[in-house]
Formats: sequence, C-alpha cells, structure tokens
Amino acid sequence: MTEAGYRDLTNGLDPQLVAERVRDGMSENDRVLHANGIRFEAIGPGYAKVTMTVREDMLNGFDICHGGFITLLADTAFAYACNSGNEQTVASGISLDFMAPGRPGEVLCAEAKEVFAAGRTGVYDISVTNPKGELIAVMRGKSYRLKGRAVVEL
Repeated sequence: MTEAGYRDLTNGLDPQLVAERVRDGMSENDRVLHANGIRFEAIGPGYAKVTMTVREDMLNGFDICHGGFITLLADTAFAYACNSGNEQTVASGISLDFMAPGRPGEVLCAEAKEVFAAGRTGVYDISVTNPKGELIAVMRGKSYRLKGRAVVEL
C-alpha cells in the first residue's frame, strides 16, 4: 500500500467532523478521562482543549495539585490532538516544565496545538493554565503514528 493509501483514514470527511468522531470514539472507553473528571472544551484537527477541576484527592503534602495530575491533563490534550486525524498515534516523548502550582478547586485548562507533523512523527505544544489565565505548566510532546491504523471506523 502506498503512503497516500495509508493516510486515507478519513473517508473524505471534513477534518473537523473527523476530529469530533475521534474524540467521541476515544473518550467512550477512556477510563483516565472519566476517573479524573476531564472535560472537553474544544477539539479540531491537530488541536484539543480540556479542563479538570483540582480535587482534594489530587493534592500533595503542600496542599497543591500533584504534578502528576497536571501532567495527566496535558498528556490527555496531547493524545486527543495528535489522534484527531483518525490515525492511531502514541507519545514517543514529553518534556514538561512547571511554572506555578495548581490550587484546590481550580479548573485547570490544557490546550494542545500541533506544531509540526510529517510522515510518522509530530510535535505538539501544550499549555496548562488556571482560571485567571496564568501559566501553570508547558509541555512539548513528540508523537509517533502507527501507520494505517484507524482510531475509529468512520
């Protein structure tokens, strides 16, 4: 099969519609999403925006959001952004830097944007902010596409 043949996993549908169907299909069985109360604010080709409320059980010994939960939120946005074209894609690496703590009760927002995608690899920038728009963390994700494997049937 040619490279172009592998890439035709959208059945000619509008890219926005494909992203929405991928979100719906992936989220149906995404236990991490549901267990942590992660909600979608937006989805699009190469883009995802999700939110999560910092709960008491997410706090560390300093009464701030554990970094693992902030990373989880950023990684979730990353996963949905890089799979939005309906080709199974996994993370090959991330780098995350914390800027400020997440506080109890805050709704944190992670926004993932595709920077570059070609062949099997991609690069995504993800920002995590609090309700005031202050930067909590920044993450860069590198992705790897599993050639020819659809995320959902369209």
